[in-house]
Amino acid sequence: MATRALVLGAGGIVGVAWEIGVLTGLAANGVALDDKTPIVGTSAGAVVGALVAGGRPLPELYERQRQPVTREQVGAPARADPRVLARIAAIALLAPNMPREARARIGRLALTARTQSEEERLQALAARLRMESWPERPLLITAVAAESGEFVVWRCDSGVPLLQAVAASSAVPGMYPPVTIAGRRYIDGGVRSTTNADLARGYERILILAPIGVSARGLGGFTGITLRRELALLRREGSEPTVIAPDPAALLAFGPRLMDPARRKPAAEAGYRQGCALATRVRQSWA
Repeated sequence: MATRALVLGAGGIVGVAWEIGVLTGLAANGVALDDKTPIVGTSAGAVVGALVAGGRPLPELYERQRQPVTREQVGAPARADPRVLARIAAIALLAPNMPREARARIGRLALTARTQSEEERLQALAARLRMESWPERPLLITAVAAESGEFVVWRCDSGVPLLQAVAASSAVPGMYPPVTIAGRRYIDGGVRSTTNADLARGYERILILAPIGVSARGLGGFTGITLRRELALLRREGSEPTVIAPDPAALLAFGPRLMDPARRKPAAEAGYRQGCALATRVRQSWA
C-alpha cells in the first residue's frame, strides 16, 4: 500500500482560504507535505490543490488570503440564479447520496442558469492560478458531466488544460457557468461528493480537509453522509484517514455565505490556528 495522500474538499471562497490556512499552520509546526504526496482536489480543493502542487510557497499563499480583497483576486462577482439554486437544493434533499441521475438533473439545471459568462469565469480563475500547465506533483481534479451526470477525474495525462479542469471542478451549479471541455459541459465535482475521498483508496494514511464540515444540517448534512461512506470504505481497505473540519471558531469566521470574499482573511486565520493546534495529532498519524 502506498504511503500518504491529501484530500482537499469543496467549500467556496472561504473554503479556499481555510484550507490554505490549515496547511500553512501544519507546515509551520513540522507537518510538511513532500512534493510527491498526491492531492485529490474538488471545487475549492481543486483551486488549492493546483496552487500547492504547482509549488507556490504556503506562507505566500496564506498572506495573499489575508490581504485586502482585490478584483484581480476574486474576479467578477458570481451571479447566482436563485430559481436554479432552489431546485438544486430540492434535488439534494431528496437524493443526498447523489446517484448519477440526480447529478444529471442538477447538471441540466446548471445549463439553464443565468450566471456570468464562461469567458469571465476563466479569466478570473486564470488571474488567480497564474499556471498554464499541470504540475509534476500528482494531482487529481474531479468534475461531473452536466448532461449525463458522469463523474470524471482528470490528471496531467488526461489531455485537459489545467485551467479548464479547475474551473469545471469549481463550477458551482446555479452560481458559475458549466465549463466546456472537448465539446462537453462540466460542473462542480462536489455535486458527487464534497470530498471524493474514495479516490485516495490504496494509500495508507490520508489527510482530508473538509471545509463544509460534517454537521447534521445544511450542506454539512450532505457532506456527512458521503464522507462517512467514504471513510468506512477507506478503513475497510486498511487506510487510516484523518479528517479536519472547521471548528466552531472557524465556522464563525466563515459567516453565513461560503462565497463571501470579505471572509477570506478571518477564514484563513481560523484555519491557521486549527493547523497549529492539530499539528501534533496529524504528525503522529502521518509518521
